Amino acid sequence: MSAEMDALVAAATEKLEALEAALHGLGQVRGKHTTDDGLISVEVNSDGALVGLRLAESITTRPPADVGQAIIAACTQAAQDAGEQRSAVVATLNSSFTTPQAGNVGGRAE
Repeated sequence: MSAEMDALVAAATEKLEALEAALHGLGQVRGKHTTDDGLISVEVNSDGALVGLRLAESITTRPPADVGQAIIAACTQAAQDAGEQRSAVVATLNSSFTTPQAGNVGGRAE
């Protein structure tokens, strides 16, 4: 019975570690995008919220409406990048929670 309990504790510990790694990974997600002309660089967090914006000085020669649209487009691209990173973290987490195949418990044949 002790071996079974040890296996259960080990499995629970592995899952807890996977959850902690996923939480850490989600906290590290940062989506980034720089426009092709290099005038606008944005960074968003895992929620897609803007956390960084860099505008080149030469951006002042462009009409404000164009600048606004370019910033929004860059943020959209950065949010897509962050979403892909989040998906990768969640996929890794999901793979650690896959159920054992029927007939196996903790990797052992029943």
